[in-house]
Amino acid sequence: MIKVLLTDDSLLTREILKDIFRSTDDILVTGEAANGTEAVLMTERLNPDLIIMDLMMPVMDGLTAIEEIMARFPTPILVLSATLDDREVNNAFAAINRGALDVMDKPGGEEINGSAGSFRATLVEKVRMLARIKVIRRRPKTKPRFVPGGTAPLPAGDRRVLAIGASTGGPQAVMSIVKSLPADFKATTFIVQHIASGFAGGFAQWLDRECRLPVRLAADGDEFKPGEVLVAPGDHHMVVRDGVVRLTDDMPVNCCRPSIDILFKSLAMELGTRVVGVLLSGMGKDGAQGFIHIKERGGLTIAQDERSCAVFGMPRAAIAMNAVDLVVPLAGIPDTISKIFHSTGDE
Repeated sequence: MIKVLLTDDSLLTREILKDIFRSTDDILVTGEAANGTEAVLMTERLNPDLIIMDLMMPVMDGLTAIEEIMARFPTPILVLSATLDDREVNNAFAAINRGALDVMDKPGGEEINGSAGSFRATLVEKVRMLARIKVIRRRPKTKPRFVPGGTAPLPAGDRRVLAIGASTGGPQAVMSIVKSLPADFKATTFIVQHIASGFAGGFAQWLDRECRLPVRLAADGDEFKPGEVLVAPGDHHMVVRDGVVRLTDDMPVNCCRPSIDILFKSLAMELGTRVVGVLLSGMGKDGAQGFIHIKERGGLTIAQDERSCAVFGMPRAAIAMNAVDLVVPLAGIPDTISKIFHSTGDE
């Protein structure tokens, strides 16, 4: 059984969530907390497999509780965000920065209680997936190590595009990479992050506040420029055609829209050897086929290693398909990127 601790000051919300989990045979609510202080105490006493955390609560808010829980007894945390206004979205990404694994929008009463609603199915799926993830008290300090997956490390080339794909466990990883890029970074950076509907804009704003490069949501028809970072908006594939960004509502690929495969393939077809692809933590195989296209066209592919991944799904799939040039721990990816693009600038 998956043991879940519910943390929300709304009794109605807790009752609705309990009703959802009663319909499963593998998820058990073992405790309920009405504020962050109770959540911390109950986490220590109950040792849950997963905590569902509201952010706006009395006594101790969710952000403070997450920080204390991750410092004392690390536990997978799923944040339910009550609204999609700027403050709440900002708090949601602050929660991820403090150790929460994922965030979902909390629909209104009628929608959340609908037995046939997508929220119910999505919530159950996320609980089952996140509860299996081993979280750590603090990030391990590891020296970069390189494990070639095909060609020799750091091959020379005219690299002009950095393409990043990530899913579960990805927002923090993406942040650590983009935040490391210098203000004079000469390449264009494209990002596909699988994230709950409505949060892509907040994700781009979060990156923009913390990074030296300008970060924004991509728009159809954008002429991408060196030194900027474009994030795929929710529920649209992002591709590059004839030198401009195009957004499409084509069918999902690998159950995803936006799809990492779609972006990687379009960049490979358009820019060939100039593309450096990075595939980070996430479940499934999205991005693996795209890596094949990048390699076939002379680009370079980098996958996050198993030890530093929250979910070693997408990188594992790409490695299994012999589509990866370099397997690198997350802590080593910024330095790897710096070396690749620095050598490009010297040419």
